[in-house]
Amino acid sequence: MRTTRARQRTGEEGQRIGEEGFTLIEALMALALTGLVLSALGTITAQWLPSWNRGLDRIQQSELIGIAMQRIAADLAAAEYVPPNRDWRKPLFDGSALSVTFVRTALGPNVGVGLDVVRIGETTDQGGLVMVRTRAAFGPLPPGVSPSEQIHASDPVVLLRPPLRLSFAYAGPDRVFRDSWHDADKLPAAIMLTVRDAGSERVLSVSTATPVHVDTPARTGNSDDDSKGDAKDAPKDGDKSAGAAPKQRGP
Repeated sequence: MRTTRARQRTGEEGQRIGEEGFTLIEALMALALTGLVLSALGTITAQWLPSWNRGLDRIQQSELIGIAMQRIAADLAAAEYVPPNRDWRKPLFDGSALSVTFVRTALGPNVGVGLDVVRIGETTDQGGLVMVRTRAAFGPLPPGVSPSEQIHASDPVVLLRPPLRLSFAYAGPDRVFRDSWHDADKLPAAIMLTVRDAGSERVLSVSTATPVHVDTPARTGNSDDDSKGDAKDAPKDGDKSAGAAPKQRGP
């Protein structure tokens, strides 16, 4: 009996020894390995996360630039041949390398039917140059008054911010681009939009050119040529009716 009990005690002690956990040295080694893995992950994340943020910022900036360029191109393509008053036959269009002023159909929320004078150009904002779109309702200007003095634009919308700069170039039917378009009898046939990085002077791929859909005034139905044509056709019609009259008379 004593031998059997001794064997049982020995078996229970063996089971207890087999069920024991990690030693202190093993726990410290596991903690050290975990710390090394976490520090390695932290180093990799610290190097990778800024690059990710920069790439995301570039993508967002490219999308905003693309939207701004689409807005500018759509505005310029919708330019209308509208003289400032009845005495002036040339269109209200003034273009330089860094700004352009023109007339287009009113566009925007809470805007009724009519025309707007739109200016897209650089202005100073918080110590830097930004490209801004402003508008004003169109109205006939007094003769001899400069549009810049009479038109008071409002509703500014920032389109491009530093370090980006936008320049304009204008081409007529000859497709030769020049830096200005002043006091011309027609609107330009096309306008080139060039976006540069002010720091590196690198031209961005979003640069584009847009055609102007209207470059001459619309002809009305009561033009001088039509009246002359009607005057020429009147004698011919009279001769035909006079010649046809004797044939209708009986004997």
